[in-house]
Amino acid sequence: MTRHGDDLDQTITPEVLLKAYACGIFPMAESADDPGLYWVEPERRGIIPLDGLTVSSRLARTVKSGRFEIRLDHDFEAVIAACAAPADGRDQTWINARIRRLYGALYQMGHCHTVEVWREDRLVGGLYGVSLGGAFFGESMFHRETDASKVALVHLVARLTADGFRLLDTQFVTPHLATLGAVEVPRNRYQRLLAAAVPLQARFTATALDPLTALDLVRPSST
Repeated sequence: MTRHGDDLDQTITPEVLLKAYACGIFPMAESADDPGLYWVEPERRGIIPLDGLTVSSRLARTVKSGRFEIRLDHDFEAVIAACAAPADGRDQTWINARIRRLYGALYQMGHCHTVEVWREDRLVGGLYGVSLGGAFFGESMFHRETDASKVALVHLVARLTADGFRLLDTQFVTPHLATLGAVEVPRNRYQRLLAAAVPLQARFTATALDPLTALDLVRPSST
C-alpha cells in the first residue's frame, strides 16, 4: 500500500477529494481520535464485479422476506456515525471528525450516498460511499442485526446495476467481503477500470428497488 503524506492540508475541500478519487487515491486517518489524514493508494485494490456478487440462498431468502425496509440517502449522519462506532471485533475505526465533515459535504453535493437497512423504524445496518461518473467507491458498512449489511450490499449492487454504473470499489478485500464476491486487482488494472468508469454519465437514484427486482439484477438464479 502506498501512503502519501502524513497529514493532509487542513484546507482540503470536497472538490479536491473528488479529484483524488478520480486518480485512484482516497483519504484515511490513523484512528477516529487522530485529526490528521493521509492519502492511500493500495497496490492491490478491492472491487466487487457488479455481475459477481455472491448471494447465498439464505441471503436471498432474507432479502425477499420483507424483514427489512431499505432507504437510500435518508439519514447520512446516522449511517456514518454507526460506521464510526466501535463494534464486535472492531474497537476503533479510521472515521475521524474531518472525514465526517468532508463526506457530509459530498453528501450535500450529491456525491455521497447511503444504503440504509431499517426494521421497526430502527436503523440496523447500512453503508455509505462516493459516486463519481460510473464509479462507486464503498467507504464503510455496519450492522446491528444479522445479515443487515449484506442486505444493504445486495441493494447497492442492484441500484448501481440499474443506474448504469461500471465499477464498485471496496478499497480492500476483507474476509467478509471475499465471501460476497470481492476480489483484488493490481493497481494498473484498477486504473484501467477507473478510467473507463469515471467518464460515464451514471447517476445514483435515491429510490430503493423492491426485493425481487434487486435480486433479479444481482443474480437472476437467486429468485
